[in-house]
Formats: sequence, structure tokens, C-alpha cells
Amino acid sequence: SRRDMAIVTVRFHVGEDRERSLVKLYNKISMNMDQAPPLVLSWLIRPVEIDDVPIINLTLYSSRYHDHELRRIGEEVLSRLAEVPDISKTFIIGGRPREIRVELLPERMAGLGISILEVWQALKGTDTAVTAGHFNRANRSVSVTSDSFVGSAGEVASLMVSTHEGRPVYLRDIARITDTPEEPSVYTRFGLSNARSGEKSDKKAPVDMPAVTLALAKKRGTNAVQVADEILERLNALKGTVIPDGVQVAVTRNHGQTAQNKVNDLLASLVFAILTVVGLLAFTLGWREALVVALAVPLSFSLALFVNYAFGFTINRVTLFALILSLGLVVDDPITNVDNIQRHIQMGRRNPLSATLFAVQEVLPPVIMSTLAIIVSFVPLFFISGMMGPYMAPMAANVPLTVSFSTLCALTVVPWLSYLLLRRSAPVAEEGEQDTTGDVIPGWIKRGYAAVVGPFLDSGLKRFLLYFLVFGLMVLSMALALFRYVPMKMLPFDNKDEFQIVIDMPEGTTLEQTSRVVQNFEKFLRQVPEIIHFVSYTGTASPIDFNGMVRHYYLRQGGNVADIRVSLADRERRRQQSHAIMLRLRKDLEAIASLHHANIKLVESPPGPPVIATVVAEIYGSPDQTYDDLIAGARYVEGIMKKEPFVVDLDDTTETPRRRIDFVLDKEKAALHGISTSMITSTLRTALSGGTPATVLRHGERQPLPVKLILPREKRSGILALTQIPLKTNTVKMVP
Repeated sequence: SRRDMAIVTVRFHVGEDRERSLVKLYNKISMNMDQAPPLVLSWLIRPVEIDDVPIINLTLYSSRYHDHELRRIGEEVLSRLAEVPDISKTFIIGGRPREIRVELLPERMAGLGISILEVWQALKGTDTAVTAGHFNRANRSVSVTSDSFVGSAGEVASLMVSTHEGRPVYLRDIARITDTPEEPSVYTRFGLSNARSGEKSDKKAPVDMPAVTLALAKKRGTNAVQVADEILERLNALKGTVIPDGVQVAVTRNHGQTAQNKVNDLLASLVFAILTVVGLLAFTLGWREALVVALAVPLSFSLALFVNYAFGFTINRVTLFALILSLGLVVDDPITNVDNIQRHIQMGRRNPLSATLFAVQEVLPPVIMSTLAIIVSFVPLFFISGMMGPYMAPMAANVPLTVSFSTLCALTVVPWLSYLLLRRSAPVAEEGEQDTTGDVIPGWIKRGYAAVVGPFLDSGLKRFLLYFLVFGLMVLSMALALFRYVPMKMLPFDNKDEFQIVIDMPEGTTLEQTSRVVQNFEKFLRQVPEIIHFVSYTGTASPIDFNGMVRHYYLRQGGNVADIRVSLADRERRRQQSHAIMLRLRKDLEAIASLHHANIKLVESPPGPPVIATVVAEIYGSPDQTYDDLIAGARYVEGIMKKEPFVVDLDDTTETPRRRIDFVLDKEKAALHGISTSMITSTLRTALSGGTPATVLRHGERQPLPVKLILPREKRSGILALTQIPLKTNTVKMVP
């Protein structure tokens, strides 16, 4: 909660129906609306979920055009890109939109006897339209409408506000009216690293340029790779027409490409693993036996993927990882059956068909028991709760599925194919000969196995030393985690192509001062060789991602906050992984933050579900304790955490104390003048923050132009100027 607003975050249990949960939440709030105080003007229930995260971020930057022009170009580009099928939410960040600004002049208003509220009502009266009805004449029905919209800044200036001494007073008499970009409330810049700017043909271009970011999210259940490709294809078609030559476009986020790269890596690993297994079998058993296993593995995977498709599971990175994990388990049953079938056929004691059936029956119990043991081992993954539940569900489902289908193939397809390929390799016994020895093991395998195992069978001391070595290595491996030489993590670090710097200045810091601090970070980032480019967002949040959705980064607004999105070179072009690069840069970035009294967080997208923070301490107190006591307790806990090794990025939810000017109403004097509290508060809010009582509708404009009513900056930058704002009394006199 903060002054003028509060946010309540409701989290549903994983697996609950989203629509039903939202309906129940809305009904519960509606049932208790009578308990809300009158100060609560409205409620807004806004679902925020994974599908709200943009899959594509496009940053438009230029050394020729300023931020307002880039904003207008970006709005048109975003409108064209929104026509791509399967696009849901789109939004634009950065730049200054166009507005009709009405800057009131208090001295003239006081002299002509006009208050801010009168100007507000006059403008509001122009922003109406009505369909009055229709009448019939000459056998025709004629509609009657009245549209009183204003169509330009000139029409706004010619609006009559009131009269003074029998003469009309126009808005231009008491205000400056301009068609202009709005006052800066955010700064967004695009920066190239020194290495990257040296590669550019235009080396005179500045390294930091104004920028706007277009963010596009996809519809639920659609293919991110396909949607991203369609967006980029449409973007290329807009270059040279909607996007002028002086504007460059950088793809600062492409989840479609990221997903495609991950899938390609996993598929390459899967193919490599299959080829490795098949090659090893071909080297030890023979090419026919290896061919049987090579066909059994894809068949098992195909059946498992068909079941995924039938039950609505998508093919994603977790699904492919589960297939790779199950590869070592899937080949066991086919290898066992092929090996035993080969042995019995080459022994020659039975004809090939009988030998095949006997070999399968001989190993049937251990094959089935091994499959059941694997299924039992992976079933507990189904019962993982929380956000990790859906993340682990594909693994819990696909490993038992592939192993089960592998056993099915080992009992059906593998015997049949083995019989077809190996039946001609059976030895032909001479007349009068009995069964062969049955020893079909290659001699080099026997000799190698004997050389390795023989010494331990012949010597008790060597066996004891082997046991001791195995036990010592096991203890040593456990000690690596115990003494923190190896971190205990559920998922390993991923080698990402980007990271984020979240900057918090003390509350009360101006937008310009925060921008100057951000420029110091930008200056340092330009010197890092692994960085390609970065986009800084001062005064607003960067486009939401999965991490920011959980941590509420997308709610960050104000002159004291900033984000920097850093894009790294392709992993093939850098030696270090993204996590190692962040560890290397941390001390230098923290030194810059400490120099400017900033609090920073280095944020890397986690390989699994994001969390609010690694450790969260909530400070409570008894009812008789003050809020200052809680803050003091939090400072003490924070001091303890700072002493703990490996703890970084400490932050708290308290705000920095700062000055505030409070206008206290003299209610008796105000009542004598006929001035209410709401008149003063409305006037003060309009004078300082401004308001939009009307809009200008112009043909060809993508967005309606707001009419911004506000005082000039010099008239709202001090107590003396604010106290001179004119108010009209009930006797039509003006008082400050």
C-alpha cells in the first residue's frame, strides 16, 4: 500500500481452473463492497499470468529522430504488427506521446475572474457526443446527432470559457495552448557496446540513442516459434515504408528463437546419444543387432509423443529433456533381448524361431521387473506441489511412458526384427555333430574383462583396496556439497543471452538525477566485451518477463526507479557463461551503485520457475509497537544477513523519509468564502499533476490526443506559486 492506492495480490493454487477462480474472487469482493470505506473509489481485478509475458521485444532507436518521433513511429508499427494472427496483448514503452497542453496563467485568471475548475468544466463540455434520435420526412428517416468534439489546438484556444465585464473570455486569453510532446516522465535509451559500435559502418553515430520498445505477447496455446517468425516477417515488410531509413530496430527479446535454439540443442543431444548407443552396439554385437535397437528407440519415443499429443501436452524443453533422460533407460530392454536372442541363435541348439522365443522368455521376468522399478521411481514426481509441479509433470509422465513402450517394443518388435536379421547367422552343424559350445563372446572382450577383473578375484588385499577406494570417493563426493565446494541446486544455471539490472534510488530522487546515475552504469557496460547492446528504462519498468511477473517488477513506476536490459553476444562468441559474466561484473556494478547511493539487483532468468527471493524475512510486532520499531527490527535483521557469506542484493519494503508539503484547510474561513475542501483538492491536483478533461480527435491520428490542463512548470515549482492559485468564492470574487 502507498498513498492514494493499494494493491492486493491473490495467488491461486496450481492446477485450479483460472476462470472459475476469477469468478469466485469477483463474487467475494462484490459481497463485501459495503465494508469498503467511502474513500475507496473503485476496484480493479486484473489477472496477470504467463501469457501476458511478451515473447517479442522490438526496440526502435535512432540518432536522427528524437523520442517523440520514435513514439509515433512505434505506435504505427505496433498497430500493423498487432494484425499478426495469434497475437494477444501489445504495448509500447518509452517516448513522449503527443498532447494538446493547456498551461494556465494564474495572474491572468485572477484578473479575469476565472478559476481552474471553470476551465475544467468548459473543456469537459466539449468532449461529448449524443445520438438524439431521428425524425421522418419525405418518406425518409433522418438521424439527429450532436458531436461537439474539438479537432485541433486552434479550436481549443478559441473555446470561450466565461465572460468578464460583458466581454467573452477565450481560453487563449488565460493560457498557453501548444500541440507538443508531453513533459518527460520516462527516459528510454538504447546503447551499443564499444566493441559493437566499432563494427558499425557509421562510427560517428552516438553510442546512446533515444529508443522506444514494442512488446508483443502471444495467445495461450500457440506456437511461440511460429508467432515470433511471423512478427519478424511482418516487421521486415514495414522497413522502408512505415519505418524510415534513419530508424534502426533491435530484437531485444525473442522467446521464439530462444525456444527454437533450446529445442535444436536438445534434439542434437538426443540424436548424438542415439548414435552413440547404436555405434557402441555395432562395435560390440554387430551392425544387425545395432539396427534393431536403433529402430526400437525412435519407435518408443514416437509412441510416447503420440500419448502426449492425445492428452494435450505440448512439446517443450522439459518434454525433450525427459526424453533424453529416459534414453539410457529405454535402450536397456531392447539391448537385453537382442543380446540374448543373438546368443541363443548363434549357439545353434534350436532353430532360429524357437531360439528367439526361448531367449525372450528367459529374460522376461527381469525385463518386466526393471520397467516396474523405473515407473515406481518416477511416480512420486506427480505429487510435487506448487510451481514445480507443472514443471516436473512432463518428466513424471514421459519417462514411465517411454520405458513402458520400450518394454512393449522389446517384447514385440525387437524379437520379430531380430529373427529376420539374425536367422541366417545361425551356425550350421556338421552331420553327426552336437550343439556348439555356446560361447559367442568375442575374444578381445573376454581378454579385456579378464585383465580388469582378474586381479581383484585373485587377491583379497586388492579387493579390500578397491572397496576402500570406492567408499573414499563416495565420502569425498558428499564432502564437496557439505563444505560448499559444489552448490546444492535443483536445476543448474542456464547460459542466457541477457540479464537485467534493477536500480532503486532513494524515494524523492528526481527523474533527471536517476537518469544521470543510469548513464554511469551505461558507461561501464559499454566497456564489457561480451555485451552487444543494452536498453535502459528510467522512471518506468522494462517489459514484463517471467521473473518480473512473480517479483512484481512490472509495477515499478516513479522518478527513482530504473531498469537496464543487457543483451549478451551469442554463446558461441564468448568464453564465459552468463552467470559467470554476472559474477565478474558484480563488484564493479555494486561500486557504482554505492557511489551514487543506489540499490541494485542483478537479475538472471532462472532455469526453472521463478521465486520472489531466495530468502524473505517478514518482520512482525505486537500491537503496541510502532512502525518505527518494526523498521528498527528490520534494520537489525538486515545487518545479520549482510554478514552471511554469499548473500547479495539486500532490499526492504520501507521508503526513504522525505519532505512533504501539506496544505491544511482553514475550514471556517473557507466556509465564509463558500469554498469547499473538494474545490481546493481538485484545483491543487489539476495544477500540479494535470488532468485531461477532453480529447482532440483528428483524422489520420492513430491515438486520440489528450487535452492536458496544467500549470506551467515555473508556476508549480514552489510553495509561494502554489499559494497564489486563484479560487472563485460564492460572491464571484477571486481569492488565492
